[in-house]
Amino acid sequence: MAAGAIEGSGGVPVVAESRPDPRSQLSGLIFALLLIDRDGRIAEVNHAAEDLLGTSASRLLGTRMVDRIGPLDPRVEARLLASDEALVARDLAITVGTGQTRINLTASPLGGFPGWRVVTLSQIGHEEAATGGEALLGAPAVLAHEIKNPLAAIRGAAQLASRKLAHADKKLARMITDEVDRIARLIDRMQQLGSTRTGPVDACNPHEAIRAAIATMRAAGSTLGEVEIREEFDPSLPPVLANRDALEQVLINLISNARDAALGPGGAGAQSCVIVQTRFVSGLAFSAIRNGRAVPLPIEISISDNGPGIDPTLQGHVFEPFVSSKPSGQGLGLSLVRKLVRDMNGNVSHDRDPRAGLTHFRLHLPQA
Repeated sequence: MAAGAIEGSGGVPVVAESRPDPRSQLSGLIFALLLIDRDGRIAEVNHAAEDLLGTSASRLLGTRMVDRIGPLDPRVEARLLASDEALVARDLAITVGTGQTRINLTASPLGGFPGWRVVTLSQIGHEEAATGGEALLGAPAVLAHEIKNPLAAIRGAAQLASRKLAHADKKLARMITDEVDRIARLIDRMQQLGSTRTGPVDACNPHEAIRAAIATMRAAGSTLGEVEIREEFDPSLPPVLANRDALEQVLINLISNARDAALGPGGAGAQSCVIVQTRFVSGLAFSAIRNGRAVPLPIEISISDNGPGIDPTLQGHVFEPFVSSKPSGQGLGLSLVRKLVRDMNGNVSHDRDPRAGLTHFRLHLPQA
């Protein structure tokens, strides 16, 4: 019988399907994998590691891993240098190029090869499962539906009372209706977060969506005029596969937050700036797992501001509901952003470039 064949029913030979070799399997991983030798130097990397560290394999090989991603938390670095110990570190800040990003790290010793380890790095925010805060949104959405009925009754009663009150007391009734309306708007946003319906996606020009979002903000009386909006567009960028309305809403939320950060306490004052940049990340094998398959996300839209950055205590939680650094913030804007982006099979993340003094929020979306 020929090599690579097996005998099927009735003695008929069947050619066995070829299996990817180990190198191909490692290349297909969406998280970074590094092989570290007994001296702490990088001996092998996969494509995702090149992408995450922003450097080719030829430049990474032979260098010390802690020099590439450090300085690290001293406790983590000490465990990494103790090469025969396994390690799991979550929400770890590392330096990549001129910026910082947050990752989960694992280090696994290799039995039979003393001192050698396999290290994995997975970027926080690039692939968050629909658990935790997002999974808990269903219950508030159901509760929101039940709250709306008594709210409508309260509003109606306040309007009726307003007709019978003296002129001096009418402002109290107006305050009731205004507060009811504010709560109703908050409930509407909670229901959006809890919704499992996904809008249709189609080919969409990202630059048109960006300019439409900015125009909408200006028409609504936004303070955009107090901030320089800098466009750095790639004119050759292909269309994205997105829901146009949802993409505009995402951009309005992110640009609005960037504007507030640039103008707020600790911002750049008269030099306040928001940069909207698009690029095709052709060198990146960046993808997300959706419905059990990898979805390439080569189109990046980044919104950057020169504000003071995100409070370190909130950095790992900004996409969770009811988390906000604004005194009057509801903490639902970025949660809605994450939901809408995930509905379009995309990802959203953030990082800080301390040297340039910029905070970046990055959308990665599929190409149409």
